[in-house]
Amino acid sequence: MGSGQPHDIAHVVEPRIGMAGEDEAAERNRTVAQLSAVGVAGNVLLTVFKLVAGLLGNSMALVSDAVHSASDVLATAVAYVGDRIARREADESHPYGHERFEQLAAAILALILASVGVGIGVAGIQAAIDGGSQDEVPGILALVAAGVSIVVKEAMFWYTRHGARKIGSDVFMADAWHHRTDALSSVAALVGVAAARMGFPLGDSLASIVICLFILKVAWEVGREAIGKLVDESGGSELNEAIGELAATCDGVDHIDSVLTRRFGSQFYADVEVAMDGSLSLNEAHRRAESVHVRIESECPQVKHVTVHVNPVEE
Repeated sequence: MGSGQPHDIAHVVEPRIGMAGEDEAAERNRTVAQLSAVGVAGNVLLTVFKLVAGLLGNSMALVSDAVHSASDVLATAVAYVGDRIARREADESHPYGHERFEQLAAAILALILASVGVGIGVAGIQAAIDGGSQDEVPGILALVAAGVSIVVKEAMFWYTRHGARKIGSDVFMADAWHHRTDALSSVAALVGVAAARMGFPLGDSLASIVICLFILKVAWEVGREAIGKLVDESGGSELNEAIGELAATCDGVDHIDSVLTRRFGSQFYADVEVAMDGSLSLNEAHRRAESVHVRIESECPQVKHVTVHVNPVEE
């Protein structure tokens, strides 16, 4: 993995802006509240704006885009609830914590995206089959509304993405990409409206079909990642090798027999088997195994917990 040095471990996963200190939980809650407020308020305003502009401006593509923005309101609500549940402390019913609820929320977001995309696509195909409308050319208001939506949704994408990286939230990262698909949808709507105004009546209908494809693509990517994190997906060879390199440099470790990792939410569980001198006392073997445990968890922040098993060196 790159240079193979322990300090490179933090870069195996997409870098995130970390928070530290006793105010971390409060800061995280503030960030989640801000992301949710911006997401809901921005999407409600854009939904109303694009719906009115689409109806008054005779643009099916813009109405479809408004439906997409309306789905973003639900998506942000799901992201907020999923994040709140995921941050609960471990309890008797969930002794390993609730982190996987975040991936469950991301999977629900993917389903919301897919259903909205299919609905928009079906409507667009039907309109294209009908041949578009020569009499109802989209007005300039529809063109302006699409342009405004592109700027606002792209700004919301970057804002939400920054916040998601700051708090290490997969579900808000999915919500950020939901904003990006809405921006791309508005690009398609802008092109479709412009084409219709220039004498190509099918342009508005075809734009709805393009919007559908954008949405389905992101739904697939978000859903695939969420499911991968729900089914104990491996951390990959780079993370496993990095963990092995850390363990191998610990006191008393002769060599590494195996390293296994599995996802748990946005972090990983690791199982490491190390070989040590078989003549060590139980107390000494335990002490050295504990040092391996502590070093891996302290120097590899994406590892939630590591279990170390000691094998005697085979002679």
